[in-house]
Amino acid sequence: MNRVSEAKSVRTLIKSGIAQLRDAQVPSYTLAAELLLLHVLGRDRTWMYSHPEEEISLVNAEHYSALIRRRAAGEPTQHLTGKQEFWGLEFEVTPDVLIPRPETEHVIEVALERLAAREIRAGRRQPFSGEGLRIADVGTGSGCIAIALAKALPGAILFALDISGAALEVARRNAERHGVSDRMLFFQSDLLEDLVVATPFAANVLPHPSTTAIVPCELLRNGDPQSFGVPHPTGRDSPFRFDVVVSNPPYVGRREAATLMREVREHEPEIALYGGEAGYELYADLIAQSAKYLLPRGILVLELGHDSLPAVKPLLDAPAWTGVSVTNDLAGIPRVFAAERS
Repeated sequence: MNRVSEAKSVRTLIKSGIAQLRDAQVPSYTLAAELLLLHVLGRDRTWMYSHPEEEISLVNAEHYSALIRRRAAGEPTQHLTGKQEFWGLEFEVTPDVLIPRPETEHVIEVALERLAAREIRAGRRQPFSGEGLRIADVGTGSGCIAIALAKALPGAILFALDISGAALEVARRNAERHGVSDRMLFFQSDLLEDLVVATPFAANVLPHPSTTAIVPCELLRNGDPQSFGVPHPTGRDSPFRFDVVVSNPPYVGRREAATLMREVREHEPEIALYGGEAGYELYADLIAQSAKYLLPRGILVLELGHDSLPAVKPLLDAPAWTGVSVTNDLAGIPRVFAAERS
């Protein structure tokens, strides 16, 4: 075992970490070695490179060495540090949630662009704060999309949905960290299907908007979400109606599992990765449910897998949808599909 027996400098530790990760064929090995040392020391990159000869305590050097070994064995850097940057914000990540990817930021860009265009067409003045908007993030995971939109639209209410209760706990903590938990509700739901509420609401059961408790759908049957802009149900119809539905759904095919990087295949949650054998099986239900829950002229924005477009595009070729658009990511891959509810 490569144990640390004497004090070492920043430079020595970094060089050793880079060499070990390079030998293990870890992607972006230099960046990973740097991030792990910064995490251990609680410092920034400027300090690290301006203090190359600074001696590191044996405890910190051992900790760093242990993290390097774990990264070389395939654990993602983000799981070792417990964080990932997204949309200029730092998010807690755990093995219970998908690690936010840069390409998912296109979902936020497209949603904001479509909302701004809709406001301009309606003759409303800018800038647009999202006042009164209700936005559902389906498969919220770490909450990165919902929280980024909450920061960009300080007047909007965000509904964060996920089938995983553990993921919702991570999203809740991230919402608290970024000061938007007073405008978010969290629901454990399989896509949107568990939001159907068939009985009238009784008042004063749902936690006050200032709380951050996860709200299970059973509680909502007796709650009062009117303070979040949700009307009383009419008959057996759901009271939930949204101005925007966004989602980064599971879209990797199980038949592709062997081609995934080890970090992804062995350490990220399968429920957030796989969308069926081919990968695009969830889109049909998600689009059909979104048509039900979106208000007229409501906006749907979905992230696509690298080969999902041919299967997904025909699903929006229906009278329920108009203004369909596709946005490529920086690699030229069709990444975001958007449409407006007729």
